[in-house]
Amino acid sequence: MKPVIQLDRVSKLFKGKTAVEDLSLTIDEGSVIALLGPNGAGKTTTVSMMLGLQQPTSGAIRLLGGSPQDREVRNRLGAMLQEVNVIDGLKAEETIGLFRSYYTNPLPLETLLKVSGLEAERSKMASALSGGQKRRLNFALALAGDPAVLFLDEPTVGMDVTSRQLFWDTVRAMAGSGRTIILTTHYLEEADAIADRVIVMNKGKLIADGTPTEIKASTNRRMVSFTASPQVSKEEVELLPGVIQAEWTGNRVKLWSGDTDRILWAIVESGLDVKDIEVYSGGLEDAFQSLVRS
Repeated sequence: MKPVIQLDRVSKLFKGKTAVEDLSLTIDEGSVIALLGPNGAGKTTTVSMMLGLQQPTSGAIRLLGGSPQDREVRNRLGAMLQEVNVIDGLKAEETIGLFRSYYTNPLPLETLLKVSGLEAERSKMASALSGGQKRRLNFALALAGDPAVLFLDEPTVGMDVTSRQLFWDTVRAMAGSGRTIILTTHYLEEADAIADRVIVMNKGKLIADGTPTEIKASTNRRMVSFTASPQVSKEEVELLPGVIQAEWTGNRVKLWSGDTDRILWAIVESGLDVKDIEVYSGGLEDAFQSLVRS
């Protein structure tokens, strides 16, 4: 695989405080990367440095074989950032047309209106668009130059269900055509569905890196849920072998463990009076919470 983005021991300090610390990454062409972390983890700073909007305090960044500041490199990038700003006095299609003029090989206007779902709003003033429509307009602007690398920072905030579905269908199609996509999101089910690699940051450091399946498996936490009869005590349940954490909601019990088979066998062997047993394999949200707490 051809490397598209390379970070070599990159750090960023703001007024003596470390936002990103000694971060090294290589991102290959055609991959979809979910960059995850709690607020203040350093995700947005990392994306800003990749885009050349901020300079690292130390370390080096290579993007498409050059510097993020190179004009030739910028011509092949697209970015949809968290801030939603529109230009007063321009219609939606005029705004897209303006951004198309900045690039050497822009996508057709009609294509951009279609993939952003703004065909019906094309003649509407950009400033009069709803919050979700403005997000979709920003998506069209990010795609205007037919980018080889696309950065999406919390892209679906404010979008309705239909808009989100159209958005992700478009992103999947772009990924299938060989574009490299860097995504940050708090909607972890979206990251799980779209990304082929997940990078987790916390307090400016990389703490996990792998496929969604590998990240989910790394915490080794599964859950057994059941309804306990009044005769079952909390002590009996919490002393079952392999229980890491227990949670009671009325008579409904959730038990977390790295070995749910062991718990199930112990329940049967001890004759505990329980029913409606369910076993749940932890998702990306569970793995994420476990990683950032450790």
